[in-house]
Amino acid sequence: MKDAAVLVVDCGATNIRVVAMDAAGRTIAQAGEPNEPVPQPDAPKEWFIWDVERLWAIIGRCARQVVGRVGPARIKAVAVTTWGADGTLVDERGALVHPLIAWRCERTAATAEAVSRRLGRRRLFDVAGYPVIHFNTLFRMAWLAENAPDAVQRARHFLMTPGLVSQRLTGKPSIDPTIASTAMAMALAKRDWSEELLEAVGFPKRLLPPWVEPGAIIGEVTAEAAEATGLAAGTPVVAAGHDTQFALLGSGVVPGEAVVSSGTWEILIARAERFTPNKASFEGGLLYECDAEPGRWNPQLLMMGSGVLEWVAARWFADVPDRTRRYEVMIREAADEAPGSGGVVLLPSFTGTGPNQKYGTKGTLLGLTLNTSRAQVYRAALEGLAYQLKDALAVFGKAAGIQPKALRVVGGGAKNRLWNQLRADVTGLPVVVPAETEATALGAAMVALVGAGVYGSVDEVRRRMDFGETRFEPSDAAGLYADLYEAYRGLAPALSPFYQRDKS
Repeated sequence: MKDAAVLVVDCGATNIRVVAMDAAGRTIAQAGEPNEPVPQPDAPKEWFIWDVERLWAIIGRCARQVVGRVGPARIKAVAVTTWGADGTLVDERGALVHPLIAWRCERTAATAEAVSRRLGRRRLFDVAGYPVIHFNTLFRMAWLAENAPDAVQRARHFLMTPGLVSQRLTGKPSIDPTIASTAMAMALAKRDWSEELLEAVGFPKRLLPPWVEPGAIIGEVTAEAAEATGLAAGTPVVAAGHDTQFALLGSGVVPGEAVVSSGTWEILIARAERFTPNKASFEGGLLYECDAEPGRWNPQLLMMGSGVLEWVAARWFADVPDRTRRYEVMIREAADEAPGSGGVVLLPSFTGTGPNQKYGTKGTLLGLTLNTSRAQVYRAALEGLAYQLKDALAVFGKAAGIQPKALRVVGGGAKNRLWNQLRADVTGLPVVVPAETEATALGAAMVALVGAGVYGSVDEVRRRMDFGETRFEPSDAAGLYADLYEAYRGLAPALSPFYQRDKS
């Protein structure tokens, strides 16, 4: 099966890509379109949903383009990855009986507060491995049970987003542990649902679909799905799941490394042999999810990432209209600035589960003068994100006993050479960037190749693939950044009283 290829449907919250990869993990064709949630019709303005019909139409258009270039006979399997947390109720045929609520939606904020107060935030964390975030799926389930009981009664299954897409492809319901672990409804140590949490929110366990481990076959492409996508009917659909775990797999990570998945949000993630929900991990903002391979867990920290850089780009570099060239200009100008950015300091927004969430501070820009340049603001943003990463590594060491010897960076932010060098200088660790920075598709392709029978295991795929790495070592500036970091690390605690007073 030397000429074999697999198709990956990679649904992100801002972009949908369909990618064909060969048995060596090389991209041979791809197509994509933007994605975004939409306001729910006839509902409060802060209610957002995903238009599932539009989502399926985009997947169909992109798949037809890719399959048309590769040929349906060459595609031996299909895998689907998506963003986490979102899911909804469907009937026996897979038709929605309630809209797919988007993570941006605010409707579950009060529910999250009530449930976490009743059960206790620490108990939720100890069972499910998640801090309380208002869009956790468990709170969606509680909201549906209270506010849409008729839909719950009529439903046959509750499907997370990968399950909604794979059911369109196969007609069969399923869920894998990686996407389920974003739901805050699992007993994470057991890699199974938590009856305690489901009963506590009044959500029927009968609605949860059959487990399918990554790499196992869910079903085959139906005739109807073949017409929509250009795939051959009967093509196996292999379970994947949450995009973060498959980015980890596709990064080529080796023991002793942690991975930085860098996009609009930045995730520091590692592989652990144990699930350890202790006081330090709870207070440090750590969350745990199930690894793509059984017997492993993924401790991680969610932080603001290139969303900060996009904000800087829109406000200081809008005179460069072409997006690609704009970032080239930003990087070139910032590279000419000295470490410390002329005294400008930017603290990223601490709205994730990141290491500074306990301070409740908002994004903050300090040290401006009449002579401050836009390049200094951009470099300060890169430095602030690197300092935040160093904070996160400290939490990893204290809470999970993980002290990586190198960082492996994937995602859009991995393409920024200046940022990679700053990561190395600030953390004092080598930064490794694989050739395929869009690692989610590669990770999903790896399990699809196993499901198709091209390889016998994920370990075999990993051994046979060349990840083509570029390495950034800490430079002479690392010592200076150690001093700058010490000055930086006191800013969030110092600002916290101001923001707490502002909140009240």
